[in-house]
Amino acid sequence: MARAEVVRPYIGIGVIIQRDKQILLGKRKGAHGEGCWQFPGGQLEFFEEIETCARREVLEETGLHIANLRAGPFTNDLFVAEGKHYVTLFVLADYVDGEAQVLEPHKCTQWSWFAWADLPSPLFLPIVNLQTQGFSL
Repeated sequence: MARAEVVRPYIGIGVIIQRDKQILLGKRKGAHGEGCWQFPGGQLEFFEEIETCARREVLEETGLHIANLRAGPFTNDLFVAEGKHYVTLFVLADYVDGEAQVLEPHKCTQWSWFAWADLPSPLFLPIVNLQTQGFSL
């Protein structure tokens, strides 16, 4: 008997890096949510610790070093038009050093620091959902 394929949500990690009361956002390119602003992050790999994923993704995407990682909220993100479903786990982190660089130009066009009260638009769906939940720094 053939086994039916089970479709499940992906686990995304979004890293909210804080520096001088500002957070880092990048402008998405080449994937769902293109043109939207997002936190650094990516997909959790099989058997990878959440904090390890957060550090890896931040370093791969921006070249920044972070510290004081702590669990944040989560969102349930339904990208209906794209047929994608993510559960995004947010990790809060403090900036340590480095200048944010676009190290994956096929995924991101720029990195910039913003105050939470003055975020750019459009925002990537997980950030919109985070705001809808009432999250604030």
